[in-house]
Amino acid sequence: MSTVAEQLRQGREARNLTVEQVAEITKIRTDHLRALEEGHYDLFSAPVYIRGFVRTYATLLKLDVKQVMETLEQELGRTERFAEPPSLSSAPKGVVDVVTLQLSKVDWHKGVTLLSVLVVLALAVLGFLLWRHYHQRDPLKGLEPGIYQKSGRGGETLPVPNPAPRR
Repeated sequence: MSTVAEQLRQGREARNLTVEQVAEITKIRTDHLRALEEGHYDLFSAPVYIRGFVRTYATLLKLDVKQVMETLEQELGRTERFAEPPSLSSAPKGVVDVVTLQLSKVDWHKGVTLLSVLVVLALAVLGFLLWRHYHQRDPLKGLEPGIYQKSGRGGETLPVPNPAPRR
């Protein structure tokens, strides 16, 4: 049985495609395609990329995707780096991880609705308290008694403004 790398290279050559043409069609970088055709899986940071790229590549070449993927799983099982899946049960390591984890659990549709209701209620309570404070306040409180002083204009009446000219 040939390796995945050999199957991909032979399939590409059988279709008379260059690596650059495959890269343009699949949007997979040429260095990744070459690494897949040479079996250099250490170039990839995680096996999920290898699986996805191989599936896309094999589909383009019209290979038996199921058989290619089974062969790939056997090959990845023999590598030291990708033999075991990464541990997902590790505890968060820092404050940012804990906060991010908790925020990812929030149902934002309900959270935004609840936050909006709380903001409206807070504004309503604040408005009521301000209204009550100014409504019950005595506007003359703290005003000292005034002394009437006679103006030098003469007479005991208040000055009357000049009437506006008629047109």
